[in-house]
Order: sequence, then structure tokens, then C-alpha cells
Amino acid sequence: MAKRTGPTNKNLSNLISELKELSIKEKVNVWKRIANDLSKPTRQRRKTNIYKINKYTKEDEIALVPGKVLGLGELSKKITVAAFQYSDVAKEKINKIGKAITIKELIKQNPKGKKVRIIG
Repeated sequence: MAKRTGPTNKNLSNLISELKELSIKEKVNVWKRIANDLSKPTRQRRKTNIYKINKYTKEDEIALVPGKVLGLGELSKKITVAAFQYSDVAKEKINKIGKAITIKELIKQNPKGKKVRIIG
């Protein structure tokens, strides 16, 4: 069995350590959960389509996807979507109505993790 080394992507490794530190500092378990989800292998990370984000969120809420957002479906609510990665189509569709940001931007804007819903 191969030894587990964790993500080799430097940006991802830095984000995971930032999330863990913020979780301890702010005493918010959401960030710890996202850090654990992002620590998983690429094929086990979440992939979510826009229609699922639209279905499970409310107006003016923040949808957090610890993985990749794909472009199937349409967005009908004004929401903010934070994810590690986006497909080009998904980012374009989200920015028409809502706002697509990275997880790093989200932790700067909302360190307490208020009104965040994990999708995927």
C-alpha cells in the first residue's frame, strides 16, 4: 500500500493549512470540515453541478463546494458560490446572476462562516 502524502498542489496545501488555522482561531468547525474534504484524493473530492446548488440554497446565501463546480443547469437565485475550482461554463453562468469566488476569498470576507451551506 502506498504511503499517503496529501495534496501536492502548493495552493491547495496552503489553503488547507489556512483553513485549519482559522478553524482553531475562530472556533468554527465549518473550516475544519472543508479542510478535511479538500485533503482527500482528487477523485474523491466533490463535483457539483449548478442545478444542485440552485436546488439546495436560498436567496442571498453562500454555497460552499469543497471541490469543483460543473456547468450543468441554470442558477435562478442571487447567491455567492465559493469553490476550489470551477469549469469555465459554470463560472460564466454563476457570474450572470450571482457571484463566483474562491474559498480563499470567502475566508477573508466571512471568517466566522455565517450563512454558509456546504453543497456536494
